Amino acid sequence: MATITESIALYSSSASHSNLRPEIPSRPALSVSVRSRLGALPEFRGLKVQSLPLNSKFTSPNSRKVLRHPPKPSIVAETQSTALDIPTVTNTTWKSLVLKADGPVLVEFWAPWCGPCRMIHPIVGELAQEFAGKLSCFRLCTDDSPSIATQYGIRSVPTMMIFNRGERKDTVIGAVSKTTLTASIKKFL
Repeated sequence: MATITESIALYSSSASHSNLRPEIPSRPALSVSVRSRLGALPEFRGLKVQSLPLNSKFTSPNSRKVLRHPPKPSIVAETQSTALDIPTVTNTTWKSLVLKADGPVLVEFWAPWCGPCRMIHPIVGELAQEFAGKLSCFRLCTDDSPSIATQYGIRSVPTMMIFNRGERKDTVIGAVSKTTLTASIKKFL
């Protein structure tokens, strides 16, 4: 969950290496506070000022040429992993975890190189927590278990399949919204 940071600190003026930092006259540091204007927000410490080493040479990212002007420091976001850990199913565990399960099972077919898979994974994690005890959720990497993906006709990832008592009941293809997945799941609970 992203929120506005408590404060953003800007550089203080310094005599040494003044070409790397902007001059701020008569102030040691400047702080912009947003929390007081917007009310109480959850604490978030995911933004920081990315600085460069003082004695480094500045090169272009795509070549080895030395730049005349050093790149400007920037504020970058450091996200935290909000996705819940969903158990993985493989060729060896497929039959016992999915086909012989007593209740409904949601299987997320994914691949590590797939961007939309990374988008849908936190949603599947939230649904696994929301429907805990009513629905079992698993992930299957199509690169690690291609035979199961081929057996069920997986042609694109992410694909979510709902199984009930070993039978495939529904398929949702693509990075869809949480409400779409919830509607598909509730049909089989």
